[in-house]
Amino acid sequence: MIDRRTFLAASAAMWAGASRADDPTKRGSLGCVIHSFPLRSRTEKDLSDPLKFLEFCRERGADGIQLSLGKSVDAARKLRAAAERHRMYVEGSIRPPKDKADLERFDVEIATAKEAGALVVRTVMLGGRRYETFRTAKEYAAFAESSLASLRLAAPVVARHQVTLAVENHKDYRTDELIDVMKAISSEYVGVCVDTGNSIALLERPSETAAALAPWAASCHLKDMGVESSDDGFLLSEVPLGDGFLDLKEIVGALRKARPSIRFNLEMITRDPLRIPCLTDDYWATFEKVPGRDLARALAMVKKHVGKEPLPRISNLKIEEQLAIEDKNVRRSLEYGRAKLGL
Repeated sequence: MIDRRTFLAASAAMWAGASRADDPTKRGSLGCVIHSFPLRSRTEKDLSDPLKFLEFCRERGADGIQLSLGKSVDAARKLRAAAERHRMYVEGSIRPPKDKADLERFDVEIATAKEAGALVVRTVMLGGRRYETFRTAKEYAAFAESSLASLRLAAPVVARHQVTLAVENHKDYRTDELIDVMKAISSEYVGVCVDTGNSIALLERPSETAAALAPWAASCHLKDMGVESSDDGFLLSEVPLGDGFLDLKEIVGALRKARPSIRFNLEMITRDPLRIPCLTDDYWATFEKVPGRDLARALAMVKKHVGKEPLPRISNLKIEEQLAIEDKNVRRSLEYGRAKLGL
């Protein structure tokens, strides 16, 4: 026979579960973006299948997923059913429309994302890195102009489907530039996917970037970062949550205060450190308006947060070892997010 204390505890747990299911803002909000598994994606080609990725991430304790959702309505419906069954969320990832001729493709993919249950779809305007892609300020200005035109084309499409397009700060826009884009588009269905580490490569401070972009935040790529000095600038690397120097509690708090329903998608990319050559002339080709103060602050930040051990390198390891480290980094990060960040 069940005693009163056990009955009350069970009832409380049942009602808590019902509340989380009925209110999306009270469900778990820490998922995984496909880019957390670049190594496994290369060895397991079908990992990019949304349904398989959902199950793969569920096994690791993630609350949701973010990846390209394709064009198949049937597959989208199956994904939605599986996500609802597991009480997980789905976010998409999409290429922005190049021009009017590309709008049909964009429209179909947004409709498919909506069918899959995604209310947010992340995009990037530049696949590469600003300081590696452009050699002159004129080249960057042309990119910025074409990107704004692309988002102007996209805005009516996502508004019609009531899906938010989240533009990532992808080592292309500095924060003030991305805010100017958001103000120019001025659509409730075009926002920002705040990457918590990318803007360091553009000499910005992570907490300041998150706070400034928070009013437009529709999604988040959550990561922690480590740094190391180099002759031509510094090295930058994703590290498991809690192992880096980012004030993750402050960042998560700022984003949640501005956007209570935001989801945080872990982007723990296991790889060799990235080179940020901010002491070279080529790096500065598109940063004519960036004050020298920002360089000084960035270098001081690197000096302050250099770890006792070098940043991890994996390229010299066997692929089996690389895969094991990748999986361990993701699992550790998900556990940290739940235990320390309340996600």
